[in-house]
Amino acid sequence: MPRMDPSPWRANGQASKIVFSLVLFLGIATLLMLASGTAHAGPSLTVSMGEEEGSERVASTIQIVFLLTLLSMAPALILMVTSFTRIIIVLGFLRQAMSTQQMPPNPVLIGLALFLTFFVMSPVWTQIHQEAVRPYLNGEITPGDALKNGVAPLRGFMASQTREKDMALFQGLSKREKPANLGEVPLEVLIPSFMISELRKAFQMGFVLYLPFLIIDMVVASVLMSMGMLMLPPVMISLPFKILLFVLADGWHLVVRSIVTSFF
Repeated sequence: MPRMDPSPWRANGQASKIVFSLVLFLGIATLLMLASGTAHAGPSLTVSMGEEEGSERVASTIQIVFLLTLLSMAPALILMVTSFTRIIIVLGFLRQAMSTQQMPPNPVLIGLALFLTFFVMSPVWTQIHQEAVRPYLNGEITPGDALKNGVAPLRGFMASQTREKDMALFQGLSKREKPANLGEVPLEVLIPSFMISELRKAFQMGFVLYLPFLIIDMVVASVLMSMGMLMLPPVMISLPFKILLFVLADGWHLVVRSIVTSFF
């Protein structure tokens, strides 16, 4: 298999990439709040509808509530527009195929999926930081331009992983005219198309992972039945062979490599 060029991920260091990814969503949330109305210096957190407060104070309070609501939706946004969905589903299929119950535990799988997501998405985070976050913090562009520049790399990533059939489905359901280019595809069409494409690819990879472990289960069940040991659960005998096969084949290396390379 062709080797991957690691230079895009080593430009500024792995730690800085993770920081960029966290700052990204907070920055986009702040930009959305600023773009929704006029910035107001020193907004008060006290909700008061009295006449002496004026309409500007009420508008500032509504903006704060909107920002807090948006921040609470950040985990869902991460799931919808990144590679996390495919990675966590494939890892879940792997654990079920091996019949290891809760090993690895959920925190370990979620942690591995998150760091693999940071690795896969780090070129996109870097581009967003360079084209949107940094210019906005330096006062070089307006909040609207920063939001537009920040969404463009995510749009390109999602479009590269989305099937045309899925995009045509939601485009038809929305009853809108077919866009002339990718930049005109609305996010409410692109994001669900990307999601179902990710689910399809994740289930395909999960099916392939299931096959070798299913063969082991069938062989063990046939041997036990031929020996008349019907009361002995086949999973008790097949589980050690599954673990042995997975370790000897360097399974974690193969699975992680297959997941990461599926995005490039």
